[in-house]
This record gives sequence, C-alpha cells and structure tokens, in this order.
Amino acid sequence: MRTEESAGGVVFFGNSVLMLKKMNGDWVLPKGKIEENETNEETALREVFEETHVKAKILNYIGDIEYTYRNYWSNNEVVDKKVHWYLMTSNTMKCMPQREEGFKAAKFIIVDRVVDIAKYDDEKGVLIKAIELMENK
Repeated sequence: MRTEESAGGVVFFGNSVLMLKKMNGDWVLPKGKIEENETNEETALREVFEETHVKAKILNYIGDIEYTYRNYWSNNEVVDKKVHWYLMTSNTMKCMPQREEGFKAAKFIIVDRVVDIAKYDDEKGVLIKAIELMENK
C-alpha cells in the first residue's frame, strides 16, 4: 500500500464556493499532491490556481480527511490518502477549468446548493465545516 498527501481549498467569493466539474459530471473541490519542499499551504494555493486559474488567499486551516482508494491506472494499487483543506477567499469569480486534469467546468456555486452537488461525502463534510467557519467570521 502506498501513502499520498494532498492539499486543497474551499474558495469563497461572497455567498458562493468554487467547485470543479469532472468530465464524468462529478462536482469536486480543487486539490492535488504535495510536491517535495512544498508546504501544505503552498500546495493548496498552487492546486487551486492550476485547476481553476483562481488566485486565492488562505484564511484558516479547516482540517484533514483520510481515505483509501484503488488506483486503476496503476495495477489497482491501494493508496492511503490524506488531504489537508484550507478555507480561502477570492476577489473574483473569473475561473477556468484545467482540462488536462479532466475538468470540464469551474464554477462558483451558491452556498445553499454546494453541499448537495458535491460528489463525495468527505468533501461534503469539509464544505459544511467551511461554511460554518465563514458564517462565524
């Protein structure tokens, strides 16, 4: 079993959150692998920018999630993954998906709908926590 660490962001613009739509229709948050000599925060900001072209600013650490998955592109290798999540803001709604990574849309979704459209339960939990943090600011 291989272990992997990633970082990502829940980016707010007003009353909306940045989401990515994958080619298969799933809505997900921007995140990616931590590179050598890179902090979790640097990774989260870089990945948000690479995947959406949004320059964000970190407000807080939300927390991390852990899960296991099978990498079908690598002989069904089992991967233990940990993702560090950051609460972020943007000063623009202008965004563009990174098509090379399999995204067909990048969009700011109204807070009232974002949890319902998120594909994965662990990301739904991250979104709920991020929304609570923003409401208490």
